[in-house]
Amino acid sequence: MSSLSVETLKKEIKEGKIDTVIVAMTDMQGRLVGKRIHGEHFLNDTLAHGTEGCNYLLAVDMEMNTVGGYEMSSWERGYSDFVMEPDMSTLRRVPWQEGAAMVLADVKWLDGKDVVASPRQILRKQVKALEDAGMKPYVGTELEFVLFNNTYEDAWKKHYIGLTPSNQYNVDYSLMGGARVEPLLRAIRLGMAGAGMMVESVKGECNFGQHEIAFRYSDALSNCDNHVIYKNGAKEIAAQSGYALTFMAKPNEKEGNSSHIHCSFRGLNDELVMTDKKDPEGLSDVGRYFIAGQIAHLRELSLMFAPNINSYKRYVPGSFAPTAIRWGRDNRTCALRLVGHGQGLRLENRVPGGDVNPYLAVAGIIAAGLDGIKKKMTLEPIFEGNAYASDSSRVPSTMLEAQKLWSESAWVKETFGAEVQDHYTNYAEVELAAYGKAVTNWELFRNFERS
Repeated sequence: MSSLSVETLKKEIKEGKIDTVIVAMTDMQGRLVGKRIHGEHFLNDTLAHGTEGCNYLLAVDMEMNTVGGYEMSSWERGYSDFVMEPDMSTLRRVPWQEGAAMVLADVKWLDGKDVVASPRQILRKQVKALEDAGMKPYVGTELEFVLFNNTYEDAWKKHYIGLTPSNQYNVDYSLMGGARVEPLLRAIRLGMAGAGMMVESVKGECNFGQHEIAFRYSDALSNCDNHVIYKNGAKEIAAQSGYALTFMAKPNEKEGNSSHIHCSFRGLNDELVMTDKKDPEGLSDVGRYFIAGQIAHLRELSLMFAPNINSYKRYVPGSFAPTAIRWGRDNRTCALRLVGHGQGLRLENRVPGGDVNPYLAVAGIIAAGLDGIKKKMTLEPIFEGNAYASDSSRVPSTMLEAQKLWSESAWVKETFGAEVQDHYTNYAEVELAAYGKAVTNWELFRNFERS
């Protein structure tokens, strides 16, 4: 739901209450990028025509370096522009920035065609495919972060070593631990509520200084929109308060940051297509096909769930991050956890970390579920016990393994298209090459004196 109408925006710009409209898109890394546009200019020009940006925004690495291998954007193609076309249904206030509103954009070429490798367009395509099959997806994402009593500038100067976590011990569900940083957590919650999100709760987590703020589920596209706005906004609010927080999948050797994704399909009129009261687990045939599709495609979709070298370091047995590709009823040792009953029945994918690009991950979940339903895939028996100790198929343990599974998958090519498959294969290749050349602190401590 939009928290700000165009009519109200026009009125508040005229009154001077809003003077800036942020037009943002999500890049491959899941970051918001775009422009801050003067309010009057937005109304007079951008509202009707959008705004342009260099197409390298979908062809750079984490450091914003121009890199080779992308068909859509290169020096040979002159790094031309594409259009960020505002989706006015996403218009909202930005309470933590004075006088600001924000709108998310779809990315188009200058001739009006979709930029198919854009994460939001990838998700839109899968939502449309599901709609054509008579269903719609509901999604909820859970994002964990680790909070430090350091500024981002201080953390940078320290090379991210010796930072002070905001809690000095495990504060999982601890009310006292949460109270230590409640002023910041409250500022984030109220800021997100003011930006139109349905805040549910906040709780401490296992790692020192680790917390999670939960939001109500919604349709897939709006939930992913909220995810990227919250992630960006939480960092901005933390910075304003003299803190630094990270959603990095594995910021240290303790428990990593997860981003569990809950998903269920319903009929176009909200019919409960995945449920059946007669079934021991409450699942209909459609629900079983949906889970079977997730199991069938999870390995080749891992690049969508784990987009960085660091992502794969989170998959440690006994850490609450999954390693075994099994499904279980409320079993946190499985990659896929069935929770809820009736209207609340949903599947939790525990593979994504806090660094996930939600549009890509949710697009993958929808595509896998739809394939399972179309092919009426047989679901393996429910798993009971400790999946870490099982002989199950495993979540890929490295980005190289995930890239190979993605790039060689005929199903990925058929489902997402060759351009998307090649684009994100190159994304992984760029990251692997950069990491292969890096000299890490681990190497220095291990080899400086003793080699």
